[in-house]
Amino acid sequence: MDLLNTLVDKGLRRELPTREEALAVLATSDDELLDVVAAAGKVRRQWFGRRVKLNYLVNLKSGLCPEDCSYCSQRLGSKAEILKYTWLKPDEASQAAAAGVAGGAKRVCLVASGRGPTDRDVDRVGKTIAAIKEQNEGVEVCACLGLLSDGQAERLKDAGADAYNHNLNTSEATYGAITKTHTYADRVDTVQKAHAAGLSACSGLIAGMGESDEDLVDVVYALRELDSDSVPVNFLIPFEGTPLAKEWNLTPQRALRILAMVRFVCPDVEVRIAGGREVHLRTMQPLALHIANSIFLGDYLTSEGQAGQADLDMIADAGFEVEGAGTTTLPAHRSEVAAAATGGCGSKGSGASVCGSSATDEAAGCGSACGGCSGHAGHEAPVAAATAATDGPVPAQAEAGDVRSDLVAVRRRGAGTDLAPNA
Repeated sequence: MDLLNTLVDKGLRRELPTREEALAVLATSDDELLDVVAAAGKVRRQWFGRRVKLNYLVNLKSGLCPEDCSYCSQRLGSKAEILKYTWLKPDEASQAAAAGVAGGAKRVCLVASGRGPTDRDVDRVGKTIAAIKEQNEGVEVCACLGLLSDGQAERLKDAGADAYNHNLNTSEATYGAITKTHTYADRVDTVQKAHAAGLSACSGLIAGMGESDEDLVDVVYALRELDSDSVPVNFLIPFEGTPLAKEWNLTPQRALRILAMVRFVCPDVEVRIAGGREVHLRTMQPLALHIANSIFLGDYLTSEGQAGQADLDMIADAGFEVEGAGTTTLPAHRSEVAAAATGGCGSKGSGASVCGSSATDEAAGCGSACGGCSGHAGHEAPVAAATAATDGPVPAQAEAGDVRSDLVAVRRRGAGTDLAPNA
């Protein structure tokens, strides 16, 4: 297939595909799916071998959010029956993080609901970072606290944070359809603040809200332009009690094509399968490992994930290996740039720039949604919801649009509870 051969060649050179090529990946048929996965796998192996990075979420503060993001179970007015609690103490968060590290997690993601942190919150998180790093030598810590004010990214960096996550979620053109309490530009500004402070920028997207192919391509090109070192790909978890509860628009095949498009556009960044992989990829999760090089281990913010041991078994059975703490995730040309905090993938503002480029080189991380919340509406409003659940049993293989509320399990354990985490 000429398209895939072209995309592989470009990916191996870290060259940006055309928008038409990216759209063509999303338009491929199910008959071509294995060819698409194999092509994306060649690019993935070039830059990341057969390594899989494990990440672990610690929800520092659950629910109680004043923002109105339509996809989020923690949003203002949400009727989702999730856990709600205020800030964990540093020792509680460190204990929660230790469970993930024991399971093989290399990075701990500290997430707190809300519009953004106060200066007191930043101090609190700084103490938590110190506690985690004192007990877990070599672990990476990513903070995800919402919109940042001037100087806060620098303070988090000084406190020991390695990265900051703030997802763009969807295209600029459709962003106003999912929230009215902040803007797309606010999110871009926070990613830029984190990057400027020397933090590794982690910013991703959410798929499955009835968005168009053009919307998906727009947001992934924007993420490349922002020079995200890691791109979490979330798939909407349609929580009951949120405006997008009936948005079931993904099939496993569609999810794989989205991941492949992200890999082709951002060939040498950490592509992470984040929230919703168990819900939408289901038994095809092992195929996704041939495209992405990073996953979350265990549970998410407000939903249960696959058991940690099942994740480890899946990785081994698919012929991959867990990335160790002593291994640098990013390829040398990107990790060196990140260390110097100078920028690489698209950082010069040219849509045709090449990922990781420099004068001497060849061609070229969530608001409060770090892999746990997910969603996005269409241009005017969410695409019409699919069929309502029937009284009978739900079929094992549902079509896109069929409501699968049986697949959404609200988290009842781990941080903020007396029950052991699923790590």
